[in-house]
Amino acid sequence: MFHKVAVIGLGLIGGSFAAAIKQRGLAQQVVAGVRSKRTLQQGLALGHIDAGSDDLAEVVKDADVVFVSVPVSAMEAVFRAMKPGLSSTVIITDGGSVKGNVIQAAINALPEFLPQVVPGHPIAGKEKSGVEAADGNLYEKHRVILTPMEQTLPQATQKITALWQALGAEVLCMSADEHDKVLAETSHLPHLIAFSLVDTLARQGDSMEIFRYAAGGFRDFTRIASSDPTMWHDIFLENKAAVLAATDLFTEGLAQFRQFVAQADSAELLGIMTRANSARRHFLAMSANTAYSTVQPNLDETAMSADSQTSQANPTFVVNPGGTVKGEVRLPGDKSISHRSIMLGALAEGTTKVEGFLEGEDALATIQAFRDMGVVIEGPQAGKVTVHGVGLHGLKAPNRSLYMGNSGTTMRLLMGLLSGQQFDTQLTGDESLTKRPMERVAKPLREMNAVINTSDGTPPVDIHGAQALKPISYQMPMASAQVKSAIMLAGLYADGVTEVIEPAPSRDHTERMLAGFGYPVERDGNRVRVTGGGRLTACELEVPADISSAAFFMVAACIAPGSDLTLRHVGINPTRTGIIDILKLMGADITIENERDSGGEPVADIRVRYAQLKGIRIPEELVPLAIDEFPVLFVAAATAEGETVLTGAEELRVKESDRIQVMADGLASFGVDVETFADGLRIVGQESYGGGEVESHHDHRIAMSFTVAALRATAPITIHGCGTVATSFPGFAELANHVGLNVEVQA
Repeated sequence: MFHKVAVIGLGLIGGSFAAAIKQRGLAQQVVAGVRSKRTLQQGLALGHIDAGSDDLAEVVKDADVVFVSVPVSAMEAVFRAMKPGLSSTVIITDGGSVKGNVIQAAINALPEFLPQVVPGHPIAGKEKSGVEAADGNLYEKHRVILTPMEQTLPQATQKITALWQALGAEVLCMSADEHDKVLAETSHLPHLIAFSLVDTLARQGDSMEIFRYAAGGFRDFTRIASSDPTMWHDIFLENKAAVLAATDLFTEGLAQFRQFVAQADSAELLGIMTRANSARRHFLAMSANTAYSTVQPNLDETAMSADSQTSQANPTFVVNPGGTVKGEVRLPGDKSISHRSIMLGALAEGTTKVEGFLEGEDALATIQAFRDMGVVIEGPQAGKVTVHGVGLHGLKAPNRSLYMGNSGTTMRLLMGLLSGQQFDTQLTGDESLTKRPMERVAKPLREMNAVINTSDGTPPVDIHGAQALKPISYQMPMASAQVKSAIMLAGLYADGVTEVIEPAPSRDHTERMLAGFGYPVERDGNRVRVTGGGRLTACELEVPADISSAAFFMVAACIAPGSDLTLRHVGINPTRTGIIDILKLMGADITIENERDSGGEPVADIRVRYAQLKGIRIPEELVPLAIDEFPVLFVAAATAEGETVLTGAEELRVKESDRIQVMADGLASFGVDVETFADGLRIVGQESYGGGEVESHHDHRIAMSFTVAALRATAPITIHGCGTVATSFPGFAELANHVGLNVEVQA
C-alpha cells in the first residue's frame, strides 16, 4: 500500500502497528523514531522495523504515512521535531487517547499540514507494555476511531481507513469531542475506579489479609489496575474535564445506590441491577455486532476494551443442496406475543410472569425500551421474564431516544402507546428500520389528537406527549395488525370508545391479550372496540412457539422427499394460520394434533410430511393471514407442479426489504421462472433448480427462506448478510442442521 511508513514511538501500540504492517507486507519500508537505543535494537531484533533513529525529521523523510504513538502530552514536541522532514504529500495519524489535545497540538505545531492530519485512536491494548509486547495481530477484530477535522482531506481519511482495515480493524468515525466524552465514560472512568478501589483496600490495616480472601470477581473487576500508571496518569490529566464529568456522574449514581441499600428499597435496587444486567448484555451484543446493535447510534459501541472483539458481525450461510427433514422440535416463542407480553405487563398493575419468551433481538429491543422508561424487568433467562408493572400511567420519560433495533412491531405499537403519555419520546432504529414506512400508523393516531412527526414518513419518529387523546372510529384502508394494535393501545388513554374497522381479518393477539390482562375488549365481526380509562391486571403467560418460525420448517418438510417432522406447541391463532391454509391448498400433508388453549391462545402440535405440491392462485383473503410467511411460500411455489400466482400483497414491498423483488431475483438466479407484479408475482415450479449466491438485504426472513430453498437445489446456496436472523429466530442454523439441513455459518 505504501513505499515508506514511519512510526514515532515504538511501545506496545506503535510497535504492534509496525509489526502488523511488516507482517502483511503493506509497506516497502517501516522505520521507527525512538528516544531509546535499546528500544530501537529490540524493534530491529524482533523484525518489527527495518531501520530507526532518534532524529525524527530524518525518520519521516519521504514517508507516505507517519503514525505517532507517544503520550498525548508529548505530541506537540514530537510534531515540531519531525516537521522539517515531512513531505508535502505525507499523511499523519496517531494513536493518542485524547483527541482534542492531539488536534490542538497539530494546530500549534503543524498548521500547514492540517489537511493531511487524520487523528485516530485504536481501541486495543494489553496489560504488558513496551516493544517486547508488540503483536502484529493486536488490531485484528478491534475498533479504531478516527476523528478527522474539518480541514482533513477526505482522501487522507480514506487512506488511513483502508490501512487500518488492512490490519484487520473495524474503523469508525466521530467528532473529537464525542470521542473524548465517550472514552472518559467507558474507558477512563473504569480505570480510575479500579485504581481507586485497589488503592483504598491496600491502605487498610492488613491489605494482604484482605486480598487473600478476594475471589475471582475482584480479580476480574480490578484487572485494569495493572495498566501502566504513568500512561493513565497522563490520560486522566489530559482528558481532565471529561474524566471529572464522568466521575461526577458515577458518584451521583453510587450515592443513589447507597441510599436505596440504606433504605432497603427493594424495588429501586432491583431496577438498578436489572438495568445494569441488561446494559451489560447489550454491551456484549454490540461487541459481537449482532443485528440488534450493529448500527445503534449509542456511542458506547465505540468504546470496546482490548478483549472485546467483533465476531461474526454479519455471517454468511452456505447451505449444501438436498437433505431430508425429520424429528420433533419445539421452536422459539412467538415474537408477536413476546412483544405484547412486555408492553401489557409493563402497563399492568402487579407482577406478570412470562414463560417461553423469545430471546431474539427484536423482543429484547422491546424489553430495553421499557427498562429505559423505568419498568423493572427481570430476565430473560431460559425464556422466563418477570415484569413489575407500573400501571397505565406509571411510565417515566426516558433520558435518551428509544432504540428499536430492527423491530418494526415495537416501533409501531409504541407509537400508539406513547401517544398517551405525559412526556416526549423519540423512536429510532437500525439502517433497515429507518427506511420503513410509519405514516400509516401516524395518520390515524393524529386523528386521535396525537402529535407525531416522522422523517419523510420514516424513522426517527418524534412523539410529543401531554396531549388529551380523543376516541375515533377508524376504517382501515388495508388489514394490518400493527396499525390496529397501535390505535387500540392509544385508545386505552382516550376518553371514550375507540373503534377499528378492518377490511379483512388480521392478527388479533392484542385483543386476546388485553382480555387476558382483564381489560374489556368488544369484538363484533370486523369491528374491535376498547374504552379508555380502564386498568390492566398482571397475569401469568406461556408464549407458544411462533408459527412464523414454524413456517420455514413446515415448508422444508413439504418439499424435501422422505421428510416427516413434528413441531410442538405451536400457536395456531386463526389470524395466523394462513401458511397452513395455503400449503394445504397446494396439497401439503399437514396434520394438526393435540389442540389446546394456552393463556387465551390456541396451540397445537403440527405434523408435516413430504407431498408433491401443486401450484395455485392464492386467495387474496388469505394474504393478511400469511403476510410474513410469503418469502418461504415462494420457495414452496418454486417446487410445485404448475404455476403459483399471488396478488393483493403489495405490503410485501415495504417490509424489511422488498420481499417480492428480492425473492424473485434470488429464485430467478437459480433458474426458476418468475414474473413480478406491483402487488405479487407468478412462479412456475420445477423439480429442482440450481444454486448460487444471493443477498439477504438485511432481511431475516429472506435469509431463512433461501436456506430452505437449498433442499431442492442442485448446487450450494450462499446467502450473504445473515446477521439479522437473530432478530426473529435465534439458533435457526443450529436447529436447521438438527432436523436435516446442512447449513455452514461463516464469519
